[in-house]
Amino acid sequence: MKIVVRIPNWVGDAILARPALDSLAAHFPGAEIVVAAADWVRDLFGREEGGPRVLTLDGKGSADALRAEAFDLGLLFTNSFGTALQFRKAGIPERWGYRRDGRGFLLTKGVKPPDSQAEPRHHIHYYLDLLNKLGLPTLEPELRFRLAPNERREAKALLRAQGAGDGRPLVVLNPGASYGPAKRWPAERFAALAGLLRRREARIVLTGSAEEAALTAEIAAALDEPPIDLAGRTTLRSLLGIIGEAALFVTNDTGPMHLANALRVPVVAIFGPTEPRATAPFHPPATVLKKDAPCGPCLYRTCPFDHRCLRSISAEEAFQACLAYLE
Repeated sequence: MKIVVRIPNWVGDAILARPALDSLAAHFPGAEIVVAAADWVRDLFGREEGGPRVLTLDGKGSADALRAEAFDLGLLFTNSFGTALQFRKAGIPERWGYRRDGRGFLLTKGVKPPDSQAEPRHHIHYYLDLLNKLGLPTLEPELRFRLAPNERREAKALLRAQGAGDGRPLVVLNPGASYGPAKRWPAERFAALAGLLRRREARIVLTGSAEEAALTAEIAAALDEPPIDLAGRTTLRSLLGIIGEAALFVTNDTGPMHLANALRVPVVAIFGPTEPRATAPFHPPATVLKKDAPCGPCLYRTCPFDHRCLRSISAEEAFQACLAYLE
């Protein structure tokens, strides 16, 4: 049996789908399972020993690439009409997933999605529940990444080349959020927190995408000691290596937050418009900072008001949360 699993395009969602992928592999031990993924999340799969093969989907030729593989079953962890249509065009005989986005007629086995009015559950269960509703048993969920020795060596070498490695605790600050600015704790708060952490002799590392380089540069410019600014200079795998060297990871509600959590690096997560019960770090050690606001959780990408949910979290409050992991 040959199964293809379409992985979500968001980094955070792709990570949270991994336990469901593990359960699928456990239920079909003799099957060949292939992960179909967008290029920017492909490195979250297949790098570990025994991991699935990855088929990168590039848009126009994706249906042809899928058809050439002659899959028996396609499982959609995505919600979109387009991905279901792609599986249909590829001639995959069994197509399973949630009935969402008007795509029910494209599925051979579709199940009802969770009730949006129900009490929030962690999003890791969204993918596990899909399997359960399809009649497939699931394992106890666990998020775990294991870095290869060469990935750890490369991370250490990069950090040493940037001046780290002097025995001071490494604190990684991740101030961006590709979802939109509504998720971002203000840059001046990150800078103020970095200043407080410096008093505890922490070595500050800034991470982010190339599009977030201006944001990290703004934070770096406010500090008396230049941080190690790696924005736009890491792949997903090299970012994993950098995070793996950290004593602490401070972040907004983003995909890299789950990377750190899967490595069991302590996380201080700053939440604004989103719901921690759905997307907080799944495993300890982690601390979530969240302030209620009458307009939240709103899930807006850009705040139309005064951003009070995040502006009401002070640098001193975040610093106190950090101290629990640095003392």
